[in-house]
Amino acid sequence: MNTDTSRREEHWQRTRKLMFITLTIWFIFSFVVHWNADALNVFTFLDFPLGFYMAAQGSEVVFVITLFWFVKAQHAIDLDCGFAEEE
Repeated sequence: MNTDTSRREEHWQRTRKLMFITLTIWFIFSFVVHWNADALNVFTFLDFPLGFYMAAQGSEVVFVITLFWFVKAQHAIDLDCGFAEEE
């Protein structure tokens, strides 16, 4: 097998794994947390019921953090596999 082909396959496998992790985080904070908001309201965060907080702000904060984490992780994969753009 060609070295270039093996690097492409490694890049795709690692990118796909990162994508599935990111989509799982997105699904949890987009749907699961909101579906279970009543159960989360037993807990409080900054004197707000946790379910209310996660629906109002918490999920958005997690999305922004996830976005920055994804970009950093994808850039590391690109560098390791030799597919990074020149800076």
